[in-house]
Amino acid sequence: MDHQPLHWGTHGSFLGINLGADGHTLVTYSQLSNWGQCSFWEDFNAEPFTAGDRVFSFDANPCDYFTEGKAKATTISLSVLVTIEMFNSLNALSEDASLLTMPPWVNPWLLLAMAVSFDLHFLTLYVPFFASAFGIVPLSFNEWMLVLVVAFPVIIIDEALKLVRRCVLRLCRPSMKLKAD
Repeated sequence: MDHQPLHWGTHGSFLGINLGADGHTLVTYSQLSNWGQCSFWEDFNAEPFTAGDRVFSFDANPCDYFTEGKAKATTISLSVLVTIEMFNSLNALSEDASLLTMPPWVNPWLLLAMAVSFDLHFLTLYVPFFASAFGIVPLSFNEWMLVLVVAFPVIIIDEALKLVRRCVLRLCRPSMKLKAD
């Protein structure tokens, strides 16, 4: 079996952010997509890794790496989802106006709601009781940078769509002035 990483998602770094510092065992794309056959692999070993204050060890069964070991991936996925939704709420300030012309502070209630939402998310991540109950683990600074890098394009895409909409409205109805919602 080839053990060279075949896919960018299985490398220890992404966009220069080191994601392997916690000791995660890198797996190939083939291993990842066929993890259900792990018990038949003769040479697969999973190194222990840390996530927050938890140490995940797979001495008894290395194949548990593909089930218990996904806690960090699950946490990053959840954090990306939460962050994308918060960014989408910023995009919803106006149907047409850019965030550059209608900044987030025009709606302080939205900023408060975002702060409360992120605070609740941080509570579940960093309070051990809640993290354990939700099956998630604390994220490092580098992992939060990854979350932001993956979530931020939702703002860029929506800004581009708003620009196209403004241009189309101006071409179709040149006398119509766009108003901020």
